[in-house]
Amino acid sequence: MKRRTFLRLAGVTGLVAAATGLVSGARAASTKQELVRMLKVVDERQANQGDWRSLVYMEQKEKGKATVVYEAQIFRRSEDQRFVILFTKPKASAGQGYLRIDDNLWFYDPSVGKWERRTERERIGGTGSRRSDLDESRLAEEYDPEDAGQEKLGVFDAQVLKLTVKPGVDVAFPVIKLWIDKASNNVLKRQEFALSGRLLRTAYYPKWKKVYSESKGGDTWYPQEMRFFDEVEKENQTLILVRAVDLKKLPPNLFTKAWLESKSR
Repeated sequence: MKRRTFLRLAGVTGLVAAATGLVSGARAASTKQELVRMLKVVDERQANQGDWRSLVYMEQKEKGKATVVYEAQIFRRSEDQRFVILFTKPKASAGQGYLRIDDNLWFYDPSVGKWERRTERERIGGTGSRRSDLDESRLAEEYDPEDAGQEKLGVFDAQVLKLTVKPGVDVAFPVIKLWIDKASNNVLKRQEFALSGRLLRTAYYPKWKKVYSESKGGDTWYPQEMRFFDEVEKENQTLILVRAVDLKKLPPNLFTKAWLESKSR
């Protein structure tokens, strides 16, 4: 199925134009300071400043293979940026998980009973997603922005930024082109590139939702629906739906290897 048709059937009519043509508007370029502030607003809207638990549905489509459906629980803690993914479905993946501690990403497979260190480029659970897709946004911390103009993205007026990873920072994609809705400051679309300039992945964020965070003292926004398109293996697609969110405080021992191992027994 072509991407344009796929997005239309999903009800993402406001973003279909992103795949078929964009209209740019001329204006004075924003300063570096203004762009950094813009990124900080994007990050702040998604920040919780506390603990996070969510249930996610993941659907992976690959050329020549049957569609695979996953379910996973996501746990985050803003204080020390710890992060856990625990897969619960399908049966073959149940008990597998990822743990991020001190900028190190670890993968655990209960079938072999061992931990392996992975990079931020790791495809989570064999899907087209990365750890950063499910974690808090830290764009201002990890990237330097450049003004890439303004564009009409479907019915949205978007500010476009080119982001280049800061020296010494480990990220999944070193260069990103980002479309930000000027009215809401939510991300609408992003394209991710290798340093060579090759386009690797395109993502759309058609649905956003907010939840009140007591730890933050305000609303936290999160993408309720994410659609990722592999630009190398053209027919590979990943859909992520965030089904439920809970911001209650989590036990400290949850963000440990021992806790993740205990869920696999």
